[in-house]
Amino acid sequence: MTGGVGHEELKRFYADHFIPVNPPDFGLLPISRTVGEDTIVDEFICQFTHTTEIDWLLPGVPPTGRAVEIPMVAIVKFVGDKVAHEHIYWDQASVLTQIGLLDPTGLPVAGVETSHKVADKSLPSNTLMKRWQESTVPV
Repeated sequence: MTGGVGHEELKRFYADHFIPVNPPDFGLLPISRTVGEDTIVDEFICQFTHTTEIDWLLPGVPPTGRAVEIPMVAIVKFVGDKVAHEHIYWDQASVLTQIGLLDPTGLPVAGVETSHKVADKSLPSNTLMKRWQESTVPV
């Protein structure tokens, strides 16, 4: 629910509400990239300390000083040599849990574990599924 449509809105969004409001330690850890004829899909882990008000990610939320790591997916489509759209998706519940605004107790929600699982395939899957242990193990 943040961003813009058209050159002027996107220019304003990127200049005032996206790039310059990211915390100083903001970083991206690439996980995968898929390149199509007119589209790029990037999977990455976004890492930062919540030291600034991040308009595009946590609009209106004052800095908490907490560390955040979240997996994200960006889909960038081109028409000719121009960007037609950039859609970025992430798990907002994981962000809110990590900054202390959402208590995950009793909810099927995870915090930093989501990015750890994306980066490390050896970590267990299905930890939110209480009935996983009851299911049949394949032979």
